[in-house]
Amino acid sequence: MKTLVCITPGTLEYGTTEVPELKEGYSLLKITRIGICGTDLHAFEGTQPFFSYPRILGHELAAEYVSGDAAGFQPGEAVTFIPYFNCGKCIACRTGKPNCCAAINVCGVHVNGGMREYLLVPSASLIRGEGLNFDELALVEPLAIGAHGVRRADVTPGEFVLVVGAGPIGLGTMEFARIAGGRVIALDINDKRLEFCKDKLKVEFIVNGMKENVAERLKEITNGDMPTVVIDATGSLRAINTGFEYMAHGATYVLVGLQKNELVISHPEFHKREATLMSSRNATRQDFEHVIDSMKKGLVKPETYITHRVLFDEVIENFASWLKPETGVIKAMVSL
Repeated sequence: MKTLVCITPGTLEYGTTEVPELKEGYSLLKITRIGICGTDLHAFEGTQPFFSYPRILGHELAAEYVSGDAAGFQPGEAVTFIPYFNCGKCIACRTGKPNCCAAINVCGVHVNGGMREYLLVPSASLIRGEGLNFDELALVEPLAIGAHGVRRADVTPGEFVLVVGAGPIGLGTMEFARIAGGRVIALDINDKRLEFCKDKLKVEFIVNGMKENVAERLKEITNGDMPTVVIDATGSLRAINTGFEYMAHGATYVLVGLQKNELVISHPEFHKREATLMSSRNATRQDFEHVIDSMKKGLVKPETYITHRVLFDEVIENFASWLKPETGVIKAMVSL
């Protein structure tokens, strides 16, 4: 089968490998769509934490079920899967948090991913297609990341939710904050992304961090209170550290984005707010099911996100361009 490997930062190569052999507890999938995510792009540029090379990238996937021991699944059935392979035994797994398993293997990050024709996955990770098409199924995972962050924040109707970063993960976070009833504020430095938030996602408020006094604008929007939920979806150290300044007293700050370095905060400022700081890693089956249900109800329109399409044989010639802001890419989708 044809495979695409990230050999080193900046280098992708096509190759040929054997179709994986079926084994107990696993199912064989024929990959049909691959969504290109920030993890893939960061791996390509050499800035992805917890990463080693060479690696087959790709974990935003849709597929046809081929064979295996997954109960009730039929050959040819459209599926996706939860790409965070957990051990099932550690304290996180035992307490219902397999998304942060102590021995987690994320497909396309810690183990080889789906940029190939066939992929073997744990049968327990499979998610039924529920009538969604392959494009929609490939977008379930990235949207689930945002849905999980919103669930961690316990967003309630009417509260102001500031989402920092209007990349694909941030956009999904905005969608599910809106679905939860939050009044969403999008903060970014890219006018095109902010216009996308306003025009396509109907985000109520947009703020350009390079052109506006962010703190003053947030006070204006929230009638002086500041947001009661702040969610970072940038992975930028500067943005994360600055985000502490935007919290209301009693607010919750959720870090969805990931960076390699130390957080720097003013303890007195954080303490006087009695603020809550939490991370949000990956997503759970509950989040995947919430995303699928939201798609089926028309609350989320997946086609909105797909701005670029290529065939599998065209990935190398296009991949580097997706790192450039001028490309205007929200989500690139690869078809097999």
